[in-house]
Amino acid sequence: MSERTTNDGLRNDGIRLSRRRFLQVLAAGAGVLMVGISAADAADAPVPLGLLGNTFYDLGAFVRIDSDGNVLIGARDPETGTGVATSLPRIIADELDADWSRVRVVPLGLGVADNNGQPRWTYGRQIGGTGSSIPAAWADLRQVGALARWLLLQAAAQRLGAPANRLRCESGAVIAPDGRRLDFGSLVEDASKIALPNNAPPPKSADHFQLIGKPAGDVDARAIVTGQMQFASDQQSGDALVAVLMHCPWPDGTLEHLDSSDTMAVKGVVKVVQLKPEPGQPWGSTVIAPAVAVLAEDPWAALQGLHSLKLTWKPGASNSESSASLEQQASALLISTTDPSARVRNDGDVDVASKKAARRLQATYFQPWLAHATAEPMNCVVRLDKDKASVVVPTQSPRDAWAVVQRLTGLGPAQIEISVPRVGGGYGRRLDHDYVAEAVMLAQASGKPVRLLWTNEQDLDHDYYRSGSVHQLGAVLDRKRQLLGWTQRMASASALTHRGVPDNRLWTSEVDADQLPAALVPNYRSDWYALNSAIPRGPARGMPHLSNAFAVESFIDEIAHSMKEDPLDTHLRLLGDPRQVALSAGSTLDTGRLLNVLKLVADRIEWKNWLHSVNGLGIACWHVNGAYVAHAIEVAMQGQKLIIQRVVCAVDVGRVINPMGLEGQVAGATLDALSTALNLAITFNDGQIQQHNLKDYPLASMAQLPDAVEVIIVPADDVPPTGASFLAMPTAAPALANAVFRATAVRVRRLPLMKELLRLL
Repeated sequence: MSERTTNDGLRNDGIRLSRRRFLQVLAAGAGVLMVGISAADAADAPVPLGLLGNTFYDLGAFVRIDSDGNVLIGARDPETGTGVATSLPRIIADELDADWSRVRVVPLGLGVADNNGQPRWTYGRQIGGTGSSIPAAWADLRQVGALARWLLLQAAAQRLGAPANRLRCESGAVIAPDGRRLDFGSLVEDASKIALPNNAPPPKSADHFQLIGKPAGDVDARAIVTGQMQFASDQQSGDALVAVLMHCPWPDGTLEHLDSSDTMAVKGVVKVVQLKPEPGQPWGSTVIAPAVAVLAEDPWAALQGLHSLKLTWKPGASNSESSASLEQQASALLISTTDPSARVRNDGDVDVASKKAARRLQATYFQPWLAHATAEPMNCVVRLDKDKASVVVPTQSPRDAWAVVQRLTGLGPAQIEISVPRVGGGYGRRLDHDYVAEAVMLAQASGKPVRLLWTNEQDLDHDYYRSGSVHQLGAVLDRKRQLLGWTQRMASASALTHRGVPDNRLWTSEVDADQLPAALVPNYRSDWYALNSAIPRGPARGMPHLSNAFAVESFIDEIAHSMKEDPLDTHLRLLGDPRQVALSAGSTLDTGRLLNVLKLVADRIEWKNWLHSVNGLGIACWHVNGAYVAHAIEVAMQGQKLIIQRVVCAVDVGRVINPMGLEGQVAGATLDALSTALNLAITFNDGQIQQHNLKDYPLASMAQLPDAVEVIIVPADDVPPTGASFLAMPTAAPALANAVFRATAVRVRRLPLMKELLRLL
């Protein structure tokens, strides 16, 4: 058995066992009781090899315990660096009262069974990197652990001759009132045979939590830092052919000429295959652009063959597109009288309020197109047999990967196995599965297993980008400095185009109807204008909050400056007294919690010195799905060099599962947002992307970033947990731009910041 250890938990890669032993253990599996999943459903749940051993017994679809008391817990959501492989199993382990030092965590592939030809998802919801893993898992995974604990208590009650309700579990053992103690390992065989209860056992009360709320290191930490972590791109599949691609530079272009004779002469090259997008299929579910693939016995031969191809491409209609012309179109739309593509929100009467205003302000902000730039390029291993498909893929959504494979192969639900190793970065890119479609098509064309490998250059050249956008904001204030009205007009190319979304909902990927300062200003109007583009777009980290928060929080800072006022005071007056404010989505904005994170960062960075500080101080706050965040940043200018001296971020996400993991997420998202704001932009001309590698798309260096991010976590145990994977991203850029203004008197309204700042200085 190969294991990877960490300080406080283990992650297990797999256990070798005979086929006979595999079938015996699989057949012996007990059911699981989960919200939305019946015991009958869970009985068909696939059991990963890593959850099996000669003495392991099932206590539900997620928990296995061996006769020595070692516990294996499956992590259902893909681990993209957000810490779910640690936090989700700890929810189960706490309810189980397991000894965390004896817990091993294994990544679960997709749980799917056949329900009369339709898929039945046996592990429940499985999606990663979207900020929803923990809130979606909180209730059902607690039930998983509570059921396993209940089964152990029943077994102990039979053994000890004592009522189960008089017994308690603690650190991997059941303890009787008289002190007698039975380890889980001695009980697990009997527990696995006990009939499931008619009603779900209740989870424990919060005052009995032992792991939830306590810091824990990432279960994969040791494997990552020692180079032992196996990502999908590390997977080998015996006789699999290595496939590399050359895509058409225009997504709607065509192959005009191909000469592969020199390629086929390269030793090790087996086949050259043409790929085309499938007409009528949504973006993200088929080949991203016409391509030519070289299949070879090893990566070197495949790349040599690719470089030997002689081909020419014919452009499509996108040949006339440029990012500059799209921005010009956006700007023209926002100053025209054209009706918006969508009126996102319309409170009160902005036009009447404007007539009564003592002061009117307006500003326009520009955001660039962005790529995902994941550390691990797109890749996929596919093995197709007559009645089975096995896929190893770094995906954020195993179900969507399954859907692509099922459509292309016609196999039944249970005939498709999706394995998901740790993912080398997602950021929304791996919610799309064009690369899975490519790998399946190539396996079908070659009749052999295929290991598809993209290069970093392909990732930048052929991405589902975040659209650039233009934001025109307006504010009207009365004589008492109160905001009477607020308007936002935004233009962008929706990420939901060509994805089966109705036209009247395309705005939902671009702007949030409840974003600040909605519901806080009596007269509020938000309009969205659609741009048409053939450049592929898709989900991106922080969307739609990232681009909107930069515009909104920068504008609030401008309002403060126009009134010669402290920006913190402007924010405090806007938020008002602590209260619950109803939002259009049916949720509420807790202004008290938002005020709290804002004041915390202000105090930590010594905002009282704002006006007289030699350096520049900037501040910003935001809310996302019931979570609250604020940043305060201090910068200095040394000639034309920007120094980010301090960054403070406060977050309130409700109950915290793993404070250490949350701190890492907040710091990481902050640095990601700062890097994006400082340097990054995708441009295109004549329909072709201009950035081809990290030299053209420069992620921030360590010298550009702060030495540390000071993270303040607000304890809020009375509130259910919310997501945090991108929570700290929206406010970092505006806080930075606001700090730069204080240090330089230059207002940056266009990102990336450094290019614009140096232009304006």
